[in-house]
Amino acid sequence: MTHSLFSPEENRRIQALKEYNILDSISEKEYDDITKLASQICQTPVSLISLIDDTRQWFKSNHGLFVRETPREYAFCTHTIQNPSQVFVVPDSRVDARFSDNPLVSDDPYVIFYAGAPLVDSNGFALGSLCVIDHKPNSLSEQQLQALQVLAGNVVSLMENRKTQRSLKILHKVLEERHQESESTKKRIEGIISDSLDPVLKEAKTIIDQTKWQNVQELTEKIAVALELVAKIKEEIKR
Repeated sequence: MTHSLFSPEENRRIQALKEYNILDSISEKEYDDITKLASQICQTPVSLISLIDDTRQWFKSNHGLFVRETPREYAFCTHTIQNPSQVFVVPDSRVDARFSDNPLVSDDPYVIFYAGAPLVDSNGFALGSLCVIDHKPNSLSEQQLQALQVLAGNVVSLMENRKTQRSLKILHKVLEERHQESESTKKRIEGIISDSLDPVLKEAKTIIDQTKWQNVQELTEKIAVALELVAKIKEEIKR
């Protein structure tokens, strides 16, 4: 499956996901705690944080499952992200025409029951889902469904925080580089001014010291003022 087969909206969703820089990242306790809690609340053996890119569903956290990704074409979560406002539930995939021939149903990991809450970012894109899975038919109470949505919101908050922290690190690096460039430029300017003005200052001071004639007294005073101004400019640049 390639980007050219997707709608413009889906391409934007995939791009939004990639901006989080989370795909293929290492396991993190904050996410694993959420999938563990989701399994406990919903009383299911499996809970996943699933993110859908252009070719696969990748699991940021995989409680009760020992794979990190599956092909997108078999992912239940591709159905979940179609409706960002509600939990997608499949009570028994074996009798559901959409999934009955899915290899994830007929073979390991035997996804018979599925419930997924969309992970919706601030722009309204459903990036994936927090889902729970059972190997037998099942159902969730209204309270369990609500809890799953709340936990999905917590996942998104973690992702947003990750994105913000990464942006701040990049900004700090850029500012540090610009500061270093500024300091380097400042030193170069100081060198140019010193190389250019120091001989002039020395010569001018010599002229003033040697000038005793009354008719050029006014000129020497003006030169002295100019020299003082140049000296101040040099000091300002050094600050």
